[in-house]
Amino acid sequence: MTKNNQGDSNIELAKESLTQLLDDNRVPDTVRSALREDYQQIRSMLEKLEKGHLHIAVFGRVSVGKSSVLNALLGKQVFSVSVLHGETKTEGKAEWDEVDAGGIYLIDTPGINEIDGEERERLAHEVANRSDLLLFVVDSDLTDVELKALKTVAETQRPIILVVNKADQYSEDEILQLRTIIRKRVSGIIAPENIVFTAAAPSKQTVIYVDEDGNEHETVRQRPVDIINLKSRLWDIIEAEGKTLSALNASLFAGNLSEQLGEKLLAARKELGEKTIHLYCVGKGIAVALNPVPVADLLAAAAIDISMVIHLSRIYGLPMSKSEAGDLVKTIAAQMLALYATFWAIHFASSALKIGTAGLSTVVTGIAQGAVAWYGTLIVGRVAEEYLAKGKSWGGGGPKLIVQNILDSLDRDSVMSEAKEEIVKYLKSKPNKPKTS
Repeated sequence: MTKNNQGDSNIELAKESLTQLLDDNRVPDTVRSALREDYQQIRSMLEKLEKGHLHIAVFGRVSVGKSSVLNALLGKQVFSVSVLHGETKTEGKAEWDEVDAGGIYLIDTPGINEIDGEERERLAHEVANRSDLLLFVVDSDLTDVELKALKTVAETQRPIILVVNKADQYSEDEILQLRTIIRKRVSGIIAPENIVFTAAAPSKQTVIYVDEDGNEHETVRQRPVDIINLKSRLWDIIEAEGKTLSALNASLFAGNLSEQLGEKLLAARKELGEKTIHLYCVGKGIAVALNPVPVADLLAAAAIDISMVIHLSRIYGLPMSKSEAGDLVKTIAAQMLALYATFWAIHFASSALKIGTAGLSTVVTGIAQGAVAWYGTLIVGRVAEEYLAKGKSWGGGGPKLIVQNILDSLDRDSVMSEAKEEIVKYLKSKPNKPKTS
């Protein structure tokens, strides 16, 4: 297969991945709404692939000449060049029509060290994630800030050309020395052939000449722009890898967005799961508090927990049968008893007390037992969520570790107090409610 055919094949695969993300019916509307801008980027990237466009973005500190480099490539003043600090406020884009390939766009970005740097850096990284090739511009040896930024941008896995601008300010020996230093600094990040020197906006040069009469005269002339090495390197990359770069960028973007979607989906499921667990905690706590028959309490408690697990399994897209949910509840309950035997023994004792007491003590005991039941359902729900979030798997530590982690994460006294308050509030709201004082 030729490189062009391989590039076309890669682009088709990338388009297929992006289309699948757009058409994924499993994504809830709430998650899709939260990622509205990302979905718009998918549409823009699909359009970019359809038209065969290639995006080249530039990064660097303020005043290293990022905009000047792009203007030199374009052969005209398109991007703003100013002595004012931080002149480039947002990304800008212009088509580079010199290359006989069509649809190549150059993108300018704010300086990585400008005021409000976090927001500007976020913008730069977003552009990097949507670009196919990156130009990282410096004007001397890299500072620590530049090196850190270069490493961060390199994490996007896009090819990078390190452009050392303002080369007209150095002698040939100094350029040779600087090249050696920079090569060592960026070893493992930038390939040696992707380090190029330019003079995108060279300074003027003072020239002294002697006329026929021996008189000295001083004049100023503009040094010529020198970006031939950068153009050559860009042409080589675009000619050899243009389509592959577009496909790679689209595939990486699709992969990153898939991860974001996964995280958003999990967060949405956890939020809905928490609400569901709370509803079952309330239901179980009240049912146990009101029911004076201990054995019926325990049977009702188990049935409520099983229903909750079935409900959670649907939320996580892994539906369980009643039998499967029952087995999961038994497994969790066994670990809870093993880890918290004394606490649950008190629960059973409290249940036994309810058949031999009446009036105030029955109500107080019922509320206490209801709170314990609430607490138990909360643990079952949280553990079941972990099990479902792992794709019906306990992971390497098994159920005991997950139950232990959930128990450790909860403030039992706080949960019990909240449970009692809600149960009492419910009892007081019902007609013919029992007297608790």
